[in-house]
Amino acid sequence: MKKMFATERRNVILEILNDKKRITVKDLSKMLNVSEATLRTDLTNMEKKGLLTRTHGGAVLDTPIHSENTFSERAKRNKESKGTIAKKAIELINDKDCILLDASTTALEVARLLKEKNIQLTVLTNGITAAVELRDNPSITVILLGGMLRNGSMALEGPFGIHVLNQINVDIMFTSARGFTIDEGLTDFSVYEVELKKSLVSKVEKVVAIIDHSKIGDSSIASFASINDIDVFISDDDIDDDLKDVFSKNNISYHIAK
Repeated sequence: MKKMFATERRNVILEILNDKKRITVKDLSKMLNVSEATLRTDLTNMEKKGLLTRTHGGAVLDTPIHSENTFSERAKRNKESKGTIAKKAIELINDKDCILLDASTTALEVARLLKEKNIQLTVLTNGITAAVELRDNPSITVILLGGMLRNGSMALEGPFGIHVLNQINVDIMFTSARGFTIDEGLTDFSVYEVELKKSLVSKVEKVVAIIDHSKIGDSSIASFASINDIDVFISDDDIDDDLKDVFSKNNISYHIAK
């Protein structure tokens, strides 16, 4: 097996745990050809993110999601920044568009603004809260993508909703992430949500990343969109010259939401 980056390795560990539910460090070391010391560090970091529970000599998957990672707790963080980004994001939406909102707390702010607008839209989403927000606007048709509901989450995850997307042409996807870097693109910590988002990204006309400043330069377990997949990037703060240069070379339109 070729040498993997830490993020790739941790993604593989999650895939193994999703299959086996529990694993020992010794078995992981044999499977991945990585030292036990490195794997213990991986498992400790993954436990801090609420992805698994460490056990003596290994890890198990059957853990409740940590409170700081629940949807309600994430919705409280950087709320003003998310609202500012949402205001800029809806400027890209035209009457009679078909858009897709992911289940992020930033996309929820987009939904809250659209709820009050006199605009004809079709909105697909795997976010339960976003769907509930939009249901009372008679001009907006809401299609909820099916999937699995995890503990502490308000997102329907997994591949179950893809067949719906195959029948609809989506103009714009608005998506946030747990982290964004040049090398890894947009990353998230749930392998189920990453699986769905990868499929969504591949099927839409335009991908708009709605990322607050705290996530730039950070990364999570698995990537669902590379730099090449992103068409528009909206954040609430300026970015450094290196990132501006990368955006320019990849024809990514960048917007600062003030």
